[in-house]
Amino acid sequence: MGLLDRIAPRRSESDVYPGSSVAVDDAVFATKALRKFLTCLTSRESPVLLDLGPVVGTNVSFFGEQLGCKIFVEDVFADLNRHVREGRLEALPEFLRKRFPQPGGSVDGILCWDLIDYLNRPAAQELANELSRVLRPDGALLGFFGTAQPRDMHYTKFVIVDDVNLKHRPYPAAQGRQAILLNRDIIKLFPSLRVSDSFLLQNNLREILFRKPA
Repeated sequence: MGLLDRIAPRRSESDVYPGSSVAVDDAVFATKALRKFLTCLTSRESPVLLDLGPVVGTNVSFFGEQLGCKIFVEDVFADLNRHVREGRLEALPEFLRKRFPQPGGSVDGILCWDLIDYLNRPAAQELANELSRVLRPDGALLGFFGTAQPRDMHYTKFVIVDDVNLKHRPYPAAQGRQAILLNRDIIKLFPSLRVSDSFLLQNNLREILFRKPA
């Protein structure tokens, strides 16, 4: 549970990693929602960002350079792994209810990634409740949701190449994806948020951008 502060001047869109090079063995996929997520945050000076994945140094640098933001990295995937390995998965919903120390309405943007796909329904609902609580009015939440059940059991680090491309870097998981959620089930998890944009990608991921009404 850590705080990474990164303050840097904003760059114009044309300055974003124009010469990014990608290793041959990196899986890179387009993202349609990331740019829109960034746009939601640029209206605030030094916005606060909550990242639910593991620390990825290049992502911290990217958001610092683009937004001059304060980043809280809260690796909930590691929390899930620990509960699975200790045989305490039934305690995860209560843990998530108390997991985030951020005050209500204090976060401008949340990167949920595909975390909810790995949670059972009670844990997913507790997480959604807490994320809705800490999100500031007019704030944005970006989530990824699988539309097909993969055979491999792994998590994915989403490494930002630029505002329209992400590297997908698998790493070991103690628990695979749970039941695929339909659109209506995803929306029901966040009754206090509204869907701003939704994109179905060719790699079987649905990107959903939620906004909290002002």
